[in-house]
Parts: sequence; structure tokens; C-alpha cells
Amino acid sequence: MSAEATDVPSVSLEIDDIQSGALRPRPSPYVGKFFVLRVDDRRDGRAMLRRLLPAVDGGLAGADPDHDAWASVAVTHQGLRALGVPRDSLDSFPLPFRQGMAARAELIGDVGESDPARWEPPFGTSDVHLVVSALSPDAARLEKALERVRTAYQETSGVEVIWQQDIRQLPTGRTTLGFRDGISHPGIEGSGVLGTNPQEAPLKAGEFILGYPDETGNLPPMPQPDVLGRNGTYLAVRKIHTKVAAWRQYLTKNTSSPEEEALLAAKMIGRWPSGAPLTLSPDHDDAELGNDPRRNNDFLYRENDDRGFRCPAGAHIRRVNPRDADIIGAARLHHIIRRGTTYGPPLPEGVLEDDGADRGLIGVFIGAHLDRQFEFIKSEWVNDGNFIGYSGEKDPVAGHHDGTGSVTIPQRPIRRRLQDMPSFVVTRGGEYCFLPGLRALRWLSELDT
Repeated sequence: MSAEATDVPSVSLEIDDIQSGALRPRPSPYVGKFFVLRVDDRRDGRAMLRRLLPAVDGGLAGADPDHDAWASVAVTHQGLRALGVPRDSLDSFPLPFRQGMAARAELIGDVGESDPARWEPPFGTSDVHLVVSALSPDAARLEKALERVRTAYQETSGVEVIWQQDIRQLPTGRTTLGFRDGISHPGIEGSGVLGTNPQEAPLKAGEFILGYPDETGNLPPMPQPDVLGRNGTYLAVRKIHTKVAAWRQYLTKNTSSPEEEALLAAKMIGRWPSGAPLTLSPDHDDAELGNDPRRNNDFLYRENDDRGFRCPAGAHIRRVNPRDADIIGAARLHHIIRRGTTYGPPLPEGVLEDDGADRGLIGVFIGAHLDRQFEFIKSEWVNDGNFIGYSGEKDPVAGHHDGTGSVTIPQRPIRRRLQDMPSFVVTRGGEYCFLPGLRALRWLSELDT
């Protein structure tokens, strides 16, 4: 379906009330920082929110370059409780959010090395109350945003920073595994945010922002009162360590030349390192295509690659965004906005042994339905293969593997099956958060309970 078919939106979002962190695309290059705060006194927590409000932007990009850096503030269910939100409001949030990510670990594949018992403190504990992030195209503007954030919490005795993480785009512009990231972004009806694939119609606003109809034609369940829920959304925030040496060792072990190694890696990801998609460039990397935002996401699967001989059905990008591919289920009900940001140093090119450094990504996954968006993608698309007819197979890059599984790569005359798959990523921590609208943040800051 062409995006041009829905040029006239049926809804108009209250963009200025939606935190910039919800819909605004990540800059490139970028630098940023994440903070986790604990609220020890509810009155101090509310006072901190009042001080923080001027630093939190709403809307999309504007003409003022100072607003190219922005801060966002999200709150966990425990955080809402710590701020003194009334019981009836707390109970109006959906069950996954109330339970928290750690309690849902088995469902989403956080087992083994990724088990919450092994997470980095304070993740998975009742101490995580607020998650504040700041993002900018450069260090100078980031520092201005951070000054406003620091002023808010440093002047408040009953709020403590208990975790922080610096993030930055690597000089290569790629992830720690060596691939360009941040290419695909859904269009959102009524937002002014254009999708990166001109062949896909925008998704209904209610898939991402509360208070508007979603793809089913219904309003997503919204926390009460309306001032708290409207224009908010949910975040799955995750710290994911990448096992770069293990990734390189596996590729080397299962190929006989650098060219074969590059192709196998692309088959597992679904793109070449430059970002060029296999569907459009199946035989070799194409840096010009990968660097062209008008073309590098302009493709569907059914017409160009229905059987997966170019991009395997089990490749990472095809699993988490099947587009128009033939799958079991309706793909449009399971989209998320994904913000991936890199932390830690790169492993030097060609090194095959782990150097002990912590590196990976801080992932923020945004949607109005935690269960049928983030959790569904993790449980059904990443850690199972039934929806594409590969029962028992998992995402070769993001799936939880125990060293015994397999991954199918279609090819002629005989398909290839990778064996003894290890895990290349480890969850180091995560939380489900609510990203309130700006009016909701003010409501929280002015509570009197």
C-alpha cells in the first residue's frame, strides 16, 4: 500500500503536549546520557519534577538550534507509587507495566545470562523510579541540556541518582557489531512524522500515543485520570551488552574467506554494514545505497523477495519488521518505534578475543501496547519461528540461544542451516516506563496526597 493513500490524516495529534523523546527521530551523529533516579520523599520528587519541567521539550524539531538537544523523563510503576499517585490511578495501568520487566523476563526471553538475577544494579529492583535521558547532535548542546537536568535533581535532597550511562555514536556511525543502525522508522498518522519507507502507509497514532485510535479502530486503554494518560506512551528501556568477539568468532568459524564472512553476517542481519538492504543489493555491499535515506528503506518483501533468497525470512531486520511478507498474524499490529544508542568502546577491527570491556546499546522501544508490541515481538518474532514456518528457530542476532539451536538460510540448490548458535547479546538490565505528556508531568508535580 502506498503512503500517498493516506495523505489526509483523520486525527491531529497534540504534538506540543507529547514529549520529544516519543516521536522525534534520533539525530545522527548523537551523544547523550541516561540517568536512573530514586525518589525517597514524594514531596521532594514532585518538587524535582517541577524544576525539571522547563528542561523537557514537547513536539518535533524547530528552528531554535538549542532545542536540537532535548531531555525526556519517564516513570516506572514503582516511581508513580513513590510520587504518591493515588491507588485507583496506579491500578488503571496495564498489567505488564504494573508487574515490570523483570517479572516478565521468561516471556520476553531474559533467561540464562540475561536473567534479572544477573542484571546490573539497580535494574529489576523497586529502587528504579525515574528514567531521565538527554540526547543531542553534539557535546556542547548536550552539556546545556544536562545542566538543566542536574540543576533539577541536585537541588532536591529527597531524590538520588543511582545509575547513569553515557551514550554516543561510534566514529564509524555503526553499532558495536559493525552495522549501520537507525534506518527504519514508521510513519505515524497525524504527527507530521514521515515513515522511512514510502511504500508503507502511516500507522494509526494510537499505536504509539494514548488518547487516539489505533490500528484496530479503538482507543487503547488509558491510565486515569485522562490528564495523566493522554498523550503519554510506554517505553521498554534496556541495556544490552553485545558479545562482539563471539560474533566475529562464529562468522570466522562458519566461513572460508572474508567475502563469505561478510555475506554470512549480512544474511543474519538482513543488511550490509553500510545499511544497504539485502533485498535491494543481494550480492554485495553498496555504500551509495546504504547512505541514501531515500532508497535504503524503500522496499517490501512479497514482490522482491517472497521466498527469502535475498534476505532470509529469519534475518534480524525481517523478523522484527516483516513489512508485507507472508507471515502468521497481522504485522501492522506489532510495530514499535525503536531508539538504539551505542555505549562503550568499539572492539578494534580484526580482534577475535574479548577484551573485557562493556559495550552494546541502550535500547528504547516505544508503543502504546507493551503486550502486543514489545512483548509480542520479543516472544513470537525474536525468540520463536512459528510465524515464518521455522519452528524452534530464533533471531540469529537478538535471540536467546543456548549453543544448540539452528538458523535457516534459503539458498539454491540446498538451503543452509547454521548450527550450534550462541547468544550474541546479553540483557544487562531493563525497565518498563511510562512517558507522560507534558500536562501529565505537571499534574504529577502538583499532586497533593
